Amino acid sequence: MADDGAVRRMEAGGSSGHWAPGDQILWRYRENGKAHFHIARPVTVVRDDDELLAVWMAPGTECVKPVLADGRPVHTEPLESRYTTPRTIRLDRWAGTGVLKLARPGEPWSVWLFWDPGWEFKNWYVNLEKPLVRWDGGVDSEDHFLDICVYPDHSWDWRDEDEFAQAQRDGLMGAPLAERVREAGRSAVEVIRAWGAPFSGDWQHWRPDPAWSVPPLPEDWDRTPADVTS
Repeated sequence: MADDGAVRRMEAGGSSGHWAPGDQILWRYRENGKAHFHIARPVTVVRDDDELLAVWMAPGTECVKPVLADGRPVHTEPLESRYTTPRTIRLDRWAGTGVLKLARPGEPWSVWLFWDPGWEFKNWYVNLEKPLVRWDGGVDSEDHFLDICVYPDHSWDWRDEDEFAQAQRDGLMGAPLAERVREAGRSAVEVIRAWGAPFSGDWQHWRPDPAWSVPPLPEDWDRTPADVTS
């Protein structure tokens, strides 16, 4: 269970205010087409204002992740049955290096930065999703399957187009939403080609405050105050 200090930090922000650097909040995703959350990640706020929310997910963070009902990782299931095979959730630790997540208010994607060991910058990753909904303990969204990988030389490519197509075949995404997601992706590509924010912000040179602790996963991580329905 989170200590009282952590709980106070997680309740410091909210829909009408901003969190301070060092505050600990949750970054969550609902399962597509359902009401419950299947991904929850405690993160530390780096920056939060009218232009940008930036958070850090530290190595070793305890997270909630989806798995198949028999415990296997989701990606081990063949694509044709990946979204129809029964699932559950489990707790796990984020392995490898941490992730810096950047999101601008109302934008239908967030940008994640990845590093290899030794702080060797690896890539940006554009995660297409519903615009984040804020609540007192964090932000909620729903993933839209399609993604874009952006490399240090500013080149880019689409990712998970096969999963995006399969999700439509399995009824997780109707044609109108799929077109909105494609349009969001095209808009993101325009930002990449112009090298606009947040790519132009030199975030790849950012480093976390060594005094920050790894945020705990609260027992009530799945409370549902925010609405991210389509």
